[in-house]
Amino acid sequence: MDKLVIEGGVPLSGEVSVSGAKNATLPILCASLLTAEPLAVAHVPHLHDVTTMLALLAQMGVTISTDEKLGVELAAARITGPVAPYDLVRTMRASVLVLGPLTARCGEARVSLPGGCAIGLRPVDQHIKGLQAMGAEIAIEHGYITARASRLKGARICLDLVTVTGTENLMMAATLASGATVIENAAREPEVVDLAKCLNAMGAKIQGAGSDVVMIEGVERLHGARHRVMPDRIETGTFLVAAAATGGEITLRDARPEILDAVLEKLREAGAQVTSGPDWIALKTNGALNSVSVRTAPYPAFPTDMQAQFMALNSVARGTALVTETVFENRFMHVQELKRLGADIEVEGNTAVVKGVAHLDGAGVMATDLRASASLVLAGLIARGTTTVDRVYHLDRGYERIEEKLSRLGARIKRVR
Repeated sequence: MDKLVIEGGVPLSGEVSVSGAKNATLPILCASLLTAEPLAVAHVPHLHDVTTMLALLAQMGVTISTDEKLGVELAAARITGPVAPYDLVRTMRASVLVLGPLTARCGEARVSLPGGCAIGLRPVDQHIKGLQAMGAEIAIEHGYITARASRLKGARICLDLVTVTGTENLMMAATLASGATVIENAAREPEVVDLAKCLNAMGAKIQGAGSDVVMIEGVERLHGARHRVMPDRIETGTFLVAAAATGGEITLRDARPEILDAVLEKLREAGAQVTSGPDWIALKTNGALNSVSVRTAPYPAFPTDMQAQFMALNSVARGTALVTETVFENRFMHVQELKRLGADIEVEGNTAVVKGVAHLDGAGVMATDLRASASLVLAGLIARGTTTVDRVYHLDRGYERIEEKLSRLGARIKRVR
């Protein structure tokens, strides 16, 4: 099992490019199930979750080819088995995204109940409710969701809560349904918009993506297309926080500042200088940072996937910050590990009270989920001495060659087996 060994205390400096977004790539790969023609996807990040999704699609009969430019071509001319088995689904919650496309294209699907990070309950009931509204017969038995429908029918679906994967699954299913579908209380995340762009390029008729009401007019068939995945806003934010917390100065290329307003505003509030252009963001710091309180909520509010990183920053900032998590109930598991490095954090319900300390000291820590891993790497970059982050397979699910990119910015970090 790999570990990251970090010698802290070095300000990050230089330029790196942002990888394609994991949370946009996964549903876009699943969209290949909706057509018999090839779908070419560019700017695909090399991540464990992407590899798992490609293995899942290949098992269903999708022909997959890759090139040296981070591109993947998928051809689902014939789906041999509309089944997503437990051994692949258990490591990655996003596997449930095959449910909608398979039901719409094949008239049936059998998908294992998903796994993924241990950050709390993330039920799939909204996916099921939406498909049932579109006429699918759903059964849950022996740990699997089984869906059947001769052809889905357009429906008005009001989601009980904002769910990104639920919105994406139902949006994909509705593209091949007869009639119009309206999804109310839809997720507004940029990744939903990126999926809609890909589907529309394939011949779908989707309007309103990025708002809380998405309208889909079903079509008889979709065709092949080419699509470039948007940059990863969470990787972007993570590197900006790392530069700010270490007192550095960096420029990120292939970035989209307009989808990171909440994060950039908090960095400015902390005292960092942030400038940006159409496809770049630059950050530099002058002296110590101030603590900033954050409260997570669905987009466009502050993202839950950046909560842990800001907790690491706040641990060495001036003052006291309140970090409130409203999206996932178990997303403070990194707190105990940060305290091992000397952070002063107390958890009260869904709020962590973070009092800035003069410095952190390196120690051995263990990652518990994807974004917790990132916060521990950031803390290691800040801390005095050596920090060893164990179980970094979580990190590899969502960050492409993070140690290589950080090394290019001057970090003293290496991977050991």
